[in-house]
Amino acid sequence: MASSAPSAAAGATPPDPLRRDRILSSKLYLDVPGSKAPVVYSPAYDIAFLGIEKLHPFDSSKWGRICKFLTKEGHLEKNRVVEPLEATKDDLLVVHSESYLNSLKSSLKVASIVELPPVAFIPNWLVQQKLLYPFRKQVGGSILSAKLALERGWAINVGGGFHHCSAEQGGGFCAYADISLCIQFAFVRLNISRVMIIDLDAHQGNGHEKDFANDGRVYTLDMYNAGIYPYDHVAKRYIDQKVELVSGTKTEDYLDQLDKALKVAESRFQPQLIVYNAGTDILDGDPLGRLKISPQGVVIRDEKVFRFAKDQSIPLLMLTSGGYMKSSARVIADSIINLSNKNLIELVSLTSSLIRSKLVCSASAYGDVGGGGATGGGGAVTAPPSTAFATASFSDVSSQTSPAYSNVNRVFKG
Repeated sequence: MASSAPSAAAGATPPDPLRRDRILSSKLYLDVPGSKAPVVYSPAYDIAFLGIEKLHPFDSSKWGRICKFLTKEGHLEKNRVVEPLEATKDDLLVVHSESYLNSLKSSLKVASIVELPPVAFIPNWLVQQKLLYPFRKQVGGSILSAKLALERGWAINVGGGFHHCSAEQGGGFCAYADISLCIQFAFVRLNISRVMIIDLDAHQGNGHEKDFANDGRVYTLDMYNAGIYPYDHVAKRYIDQKVELVSGTKTEDYLDQLDKALKVAESRFQPQLIVYNAGTDILDGDPLGRLKISPQGVVIRDEKVFRFAKDQSIPLLMLTSGGYMKSSARVIADSIINLSNKNLIELVSLTSSLIRSKLVCSASAYGDVGGGGATGGGGAVTAPPSTAFATASFSDVSSQTSPAYSNVNRVFKG
């Protein structure tokens, strides 16, 4: 259980030399140029597996559709998306045991984890290529996102959030423990010692809870439907702050409980990084989440969490986690757009923003803004979009988080 003291590390054991060496020698922490947005995605995330993926309620093309909405609608340029590397065996061994990884060489074992019985009859080399490889790419994305969050103030992995997987056990469509992995990498590579997990997926995040059971460096706020999978009563003992919902919980009640929970979390623990598991299986109509949260409720939820982080100048990385309706991708994209509109993140490049501002100013000079035509017309001038990255708000507290912020500060302080 995490302590409330800011410097809490009681119960944490230093990484063994082999784990530390694996983390330090990993290639997953790419140097990402400032021209890229801290939005991580690869087309390899999406799962197309002989049509078998359609037998599971999870939308395995969700990740790609989120990015298509963002790019086709002009909110994010394709060339600004960061593509991660695949997590290698050595990377995975930072958390997982050799025996667990070897168990994934059995198609029967993988079938039980992803809840797709036909997978048991497919050659394992094909299972590795079509199913586990996309998962390993998403793990690489989650690990890289922590680095980007410390550098930029925020990051979004358009994937990941496999919160049912622990070091020794997969389940619930989660084969690798990306949350545990990204935090263990951050402890070593980013020189931090306090992480808060805010898990707002409809299901209990039993995987990371078991992995950090007695680690005082990690504080877990988990708000979930107690009446659905995984019913992990052992893992519940390790939740620092649990908010147990009932099936049918509606938007207003949900958001009210979230507000109260965030206030409590703020008073108990002062993290240097927030890992936000933003599952959309809380949506009304989701067959597995069984809650009744409106799409706008999800947008507001995400805004509350990002504002919680920004108000305290805490870097945050978001993972998209569960969501079992086709509408999830649209809702996630709308939420990301809202975060940008509220200046909690910045999707548009500084150059593009300046160009847009110039176009607006030029149009205004000729009276074209607001439909007034070339002769003036008196139309209202739309304010140009903000040209400052939301991460600039973190610059005055860089010494409290990570030396990595110094790079961001140089950009925005000239």
